[in-house]
Amino acid sequence: MKAQKIRDLHRDLGYFYLGLIVTFAFSGILMNHREHWHPEKITIESKPVELQLPKSESEITEEFAQKTASDLGLVGKVRRHMVRKGTLRIQLESAEIEVDVKTGKGEMVQFIKTPIVSQAMKLHKNTSAWWIYFSDIFGISLIIIAITGAMMVKHGKHIFKRYGWKLTLIGMLFPIIFLLVF
Repeated sequence: MKAQKIRDLHRDLGYFYLGLIVTFAFSGILMNHREHWHPEKITIESKPVELQLPKSESEITEEFAQKTASDLGLVGKVRRHMVRKGTLRIQLESAEIEVDVKTGKGEMVQFIKTPIVSQAMKLHKNTSAWWIYFSDIFGISLIIIAITGAMMVKHGKHIFKRYGWKLTLIGMLFPIIFLLVF
């Protein structure tokens, strides 16, 4: 492939995907920290609650979670409920309830979605067929952008054959080390 065509392809794919790359990077950073803080949610009310929980965790069913949410005045279907590390968590579209299973004491938090941030984070969660195909094309395009970028420098001490392959190898080692160690 001629050098100018490589540059043109690299430039055009880069421009086309610039917005998506920035959006994915931004929402990916937010997704990495979603367990520590809720970037896609703005808390509008938080109040303590005390619940009568069943004696056995096996009795904390979806029906129990839905009834609990209704009894607390929350509207909507329970999206998920779980007991983990001694805490019952019930999640709805616009509220979460966290309760210590031993004491029945906890907190109910109601929130609204953070504009723009919550929509951007949906990109990482979306499983529609159309989005999956688009994401596959995006991934292939990122590979092309990376390869054409490496091919663009043809002369000098920083060409891929002399210099770039070392940085590429180091860049590939990070995810491998992470997978092996963690």
